[in-house]
Amino acid sequence: MDKVILSASERKEFSKAALSEIRRNKRVPGVVYSKHQSPIHFTLAQNDINPLVFTSKTHLVALQVEGKEDLECIIKDVQFDPVTDKILHLDFQALTKGEKIEMEVPIVLEGASVGVKDGGLLQHLLHKINIECEPVNIPQHIVVNIAKLKMGDSIHAGSLQLENVTVLTPADAVIVTVVHPRAEEAAEATAEGAAEPEVITKGKEKED
Repeated sequence: MDKVILSASERKEFSKAALSEIRRNKRVPGVVYSKHQSPIHFTLAQNDINPLVFTSKTHLVALQVEGKEDLECIIKDVQFDPVTDKILHLDFQALTKGEKIEMEVPIVLEGASVGVKDGGLLQHLLHKINIECEPVNIPQHIVVNIAKLKMGDSIHAGSLQLENVTVLTPADAVIVTVVHPRAEEAAEATAEGAAEPEVITKGKEKED
């Protein structure tokens, strides 16, 4: 797995004014959690974070917070602005050799589906799965080969076979499926019908 070195500044002010100043300077506030020490608050340059967040890979991070020992960690959670998708805050999880960690890992589809070649529509429903493993076994992403996926076939989380990694996502969760175009059209029509409110017109009563 790729390792990225991030240089951070320790965050000492937590007022709204200080937070506004951080974001005005194109920096992102964050915190790193560890089972063995208190949380460490810091800020990072926005440009350093974007390539790690908007990607289909998991990155191992060597976090360098001024005056503190470098921490090996991963990005655990990201908060986005609901309107602009700008990164507002980051949670990191420190890693300890030999201790398992739960995390989300991106799924990457590989191959050209037989079902799609036959006219089916590919639906990629699950883009990340939850796993548990030791830091040394954290995958950058999980590759799912869809070459043999026929019309009507699906690949579920329970069918993944990963060495030294336990999949925590429910086994019946559908990762990817190929549906018949008519089935997709029927589903869309049903959804549109359900979205339209029923209009009831009350007729005028006849006058005597």
